[in-house]
Amino acid sequence: MILSRAKPANSPAFGAHSGQASGRKQIPKVEDFLVKRDYTGALTILEFSGNKGNNETQMWIGYCAFHLGDYKRAMQVYEALSHSKNPPDDVSVNLACCYFFLGMYPEAERAVEKASRSQLKTRLLFHLAHKLGDEKKLMEHHQELEDVIEDQLSLASIHYLRSHYQEAIDIYKRILLDNREYLALNVYVALCYYKLDYYDVSQEVLAVYLQQYPDSAIAINLKACNHFRLYNGKAAEAEFKSLMDQSSSSFSFGHDLIRHNLVVFRAGEGALQVLPPLVDVIPEARLNLVIFYLKQDDIREAYQLIKDLEPAVPQEYILKGVVNASLGQENRSREHVKIAQQYFQLVGSSASECDTIPGRQCMASCFFLLRQFEDVLLYLNSIKSYFFNDDCFNFNYAQAKCATGSYKEAEETFQLIQNEKIKNDYVYISLLARCYIMNKKAVQAWELYLKMETSSESFSLLQLIANDCYKMGQFWFAAKAFDMLERLDPNPEYWEGKRGACVGVFQHIVAGQEPKDRLKDVIQLLRNTANSQVEQIIRIMKRWAKDNRINI
Repeated sequence: MILSRAKPANSPAFGAHSGQASGRKQIPKVEDFLVKRDYTGALTILEFSGNKGNNETQMWIGYCAFHLGDYKRAMQVYEALSHSKNPPDDVSVNLACCYFFLGMYPEAERAVEKASRSQLKTRLLFHLAHKLGDEKKLMEHHQELEDVIEDQLSLASIHYLRSHYQEAIDIYKRILLDNREYLALNVYVALCYYKLDYYDVSQEVLAVYLQQYPDSAIAINLKACNHFRLYNGKAAEAEFKSLMDQSSSSFSFGHDLIRHNLVVFRAGEGALQVLPPLVDVIPEARLNLVIFYLKQDDIREAYQLIKDLEPAVPQEYILKGVVNASLGQENRSREHVKIAQQYFQLVGSSASECDTIPGRQCMASCFFLLRQFEDVLLYLNSIKSYFFNDDCFNFNYAQAKCATGSYKEAEETFQLIQNEKIKNDYVYISLLARCYIMNKKAVQAWELYLKMETSSESFSLLQLIANDCYKMGQFWFAAKAFDMLERLDPNPEYWEGKRGACVGVFQHIVAGQEPKDRLKDVIQLLRNTANSQVEQIIRIMKRWAKDNRINI
């Protein structure tokens, strides 16, 4: 997953310090470090300078800490400066930026109100309105934005955060036309293409920036995420090696993000150690922790983590739908299933998602919960080619095929599944058994039962085999299943089923559709039941065997 936060503080220190060139002249070595984006080096020089108590030096210390991603330290520096005798003019807006990046939005709002009117203040208020969900203020501050690069970049970032990726790309490309030297915009464009699932295009655009800055944590992270989508977690992790082999400021800045993404690349390894502290730091951390709990079948923990989340983007709607569907099926709660169906329908029918793969999956899920399997197949067939080796997709596809009576295709799809957890699921076993029976392979259905341990599920499978085999005229396995059911539960219905199945086998033997030596096994099954009808049936069978010179 990619870190997708707003960037109102991209230029707080530059905006606040653009008029303080004299400070750079006094400390040229600090400027050398800043040009190389080595904020750790710059911070070290500043801390050991003789002017550490100077307000200007403190402002630069806050600037370096901010750009290292140490927003807490930067906040402490700016808070101390705000209480000094003559606080610098820009300290309030810089402090507000720190609060914003720490997720302290009410505090950021209070701090920025104290700041003098400026473009940075307008941009920060614009982003705060988005974070606080205040659409009215968002529109007001939108109107205040000017046709300058900083304001346009803020507008593009809000488009990105609201999933309007093409609008963001248009702004970035327009700026790039006149400012080729703004190489970082290529990262933003690449990020938008990543979100649009154009991973190859994202890689091409990203390469322009990486050629100039090969140690950029954000760019390397995005490249790794593209590799994860295009190839696998191992290929993605390999991209991080260059970063992890060095203790650069770039690595320090993206440390939490990289730790988060390594959990994703490693299929959840270390999730409980890494993700919980990052839930309110990296937006995707909460979603990935929910996914981890779902994979561990800890549906209640997943629900507790996501129940209060107000979804804003398709991924959040989808995940809330999945959690509610899982909880509804586990607790037989129609309410949760209905909520899930509504979330899936909302995403699948939206103009932006209806033609995407996730959008079609959502519509398929919606119809699945409504048990409208013809419609499920309509959507799954349209994206089947993308999921040939996907076990979860094949499991759902096979279930839909089974529900619509396409047992041959259902059986073939069930057999593509490799995941042992799915193959041990009773739904998989029972539906595969049904497919075998409907495809005249009752012996394989019986073998599935023999592999199961004694449980309530094995009893249910016996009932399915007994009834489906009887219905399909595969009477020998129906008789065996009813005989086993009768031993486990002396219910008169099981005797009636066994009696009918045994007579059916006898008819097949008479018609030459079953081997004659099977009659002996049928008579043995009948003798397992203490019923007055048994001897009468056996007498008829023996008389036929004698007439046809069959030794029983």
